[in-house]
Amino acid sequence: MHFRPEIRALLLALAGAVVLAIGMGYGRFSYTGILPVMLKEGLLSLHQGNLAASANYAGYLLGALLLAKAKPGDARRLNMVSVGLTIGCLLLLAWTRSPWAVVAVRGFAGLLSAVSLIAASLWLLQHMKHHHGAPVLYSGVGLGIFLSAEFIALGKAYGYSSQQIWLMCGITALLLFMLVFRLLLSPPDYLVDYQPQAVGQIEQVKGPVRDAWRLLAIYGLAGFGYIITATYLPLFLSGQLSSLDPVQLWAIFGLAAVPSCFVWHKVVQKYGYRRAFTANLLVQAAGVVLPAFSQSLLFCLLSALLVGFTFTGTVTIALPEAKRLAHLVRFNMIAAMTAIYGIGQIIGPLVAGELYGITGSFSGSLMAATSALLLAGGLVMAGRSKVTG
Repeated sequence: MHFRPEIRALLLALAGAVVLAIGMGYGRFSYTGILPVMLKEGLLSLHQGNLAASANYAGYLLGALLLAKAKPGDARRLNMVSVGLTIGCLLLLAWTRSPWAVVAVRGFAGLLSAVSLIAASLWLLQHMKHHHGAPVLYSGVGLGIFLSAEFIALGKAYGYSSQQIWLMCGITALLLFMLVFRLLLSPPDYLVDYQPQAVGQIEQVKGPVRDAWRLLAIYGLAGFGYIITATYLPLFLSGQLSSLDPVQLWAIFGLAAVPSCFVWHKVVQKYGYRRAFTANLLVQAAGVVLPAFSQSLLFCLLSALLVGFTFTGTVTIALPEAKRLAHLVRFNMIAAMTAIYGIGQIIGPLVAGELYGITGSFSGSLMAATSALLLAGGLVMAGRSKVTG
């Protein structure tokens, strides 16, 4: 079937978004919503649940490191493998009862999440040369979080076991994959006649190599800054409200992430990379710090909205910038960005756990995360002014 060039461009971006919805939204973040059910059933202890989460973060870092030399031409195959195996992990958890098997599967799922993010980015932005599809692409993360959270909430409402909920997630992820399978096989010249209007071309940035290293540092701080909220936000309401399932708060977090990619893309086009990125990090910092002052429904809801609205926006702003700076370094810049983000995500929960053990509160770790985001914003402002779009 023949579509107009702009329709083909949208369909390609949506196909990439589904890769991230499955690899990140389902494969990485659905665990946040299902873990309380697994704890209640006694399938995992809290310590084992934390080990599974840590294994996932470590797997994410390992996946990024393994793809440090990945090329755009590899992306199509990597997309297929990462999504297929992620669905396999979801289905495997529907039959796994051994806590250590859960830890192992979650570690492998983390590796696949990093592969999905890198592969989808390389495939759409470089292999298919659809640079302007980034907002649709990265909205897939929030879409996957929202869809999986709603299916988890539905399963809980019907009294399903955690294994039945994992099965539901696996089946719905498979259905999503089937919708875009053929699009992911599109030839590299699929968009040869596509000319977006009123959008500047992404060009390599001239500058010293420290610009690339500064961006890596900023992105690592952002990974540390958001992950504490992303890991513990549903727990902030636990025991306070019997009428609200905390997983719905997580669904709101994901839903807020969907339009954020488009909004931040427009902000970059209008105000340039530096001002847009600084604003993104400052708004995110405000969302992270709110539950440190109050863990009421209002403050947690605002936190979910603000952090959800900005964390994928950070990706939308930073990864295209990484592509512009890629020629300054001899490694795969997108893979390096994913790795440094993963390191920040590993450190975040460790700091939160230590501070919670000392103070009995998440406030200290939220303050630390806020400080990291403010520092990242300062590093953005300290860089040379570059205009995007």
